[in-house]
Amino acid sequence: MSEAKRIQLNVRIANETSKMLDEIVEYYQQNTKLGRIYKGDVLTDIIEKSYEVMKKQQNANKKF
Repeated sequence: MSEAKRIQLNVRIANETSKMLDEIVEYYQQNTKLGRIYKGDVLTDIIEKSYEVMKKQQNANKKF
């Protein structure tokens, strides 16, 4: 991840969603060898993976 081109997002989420994010961050922390994991890193990873899935689905839909 490029540190130079980062923006800050301020969003409001439900407490339950925040707890889920905390669990996901904990999971990443325990199962990766990258050192300290931050919420922003986890959210970036989730968004990038979701984006890839979305693009594949869009391309699959275009074939039909």
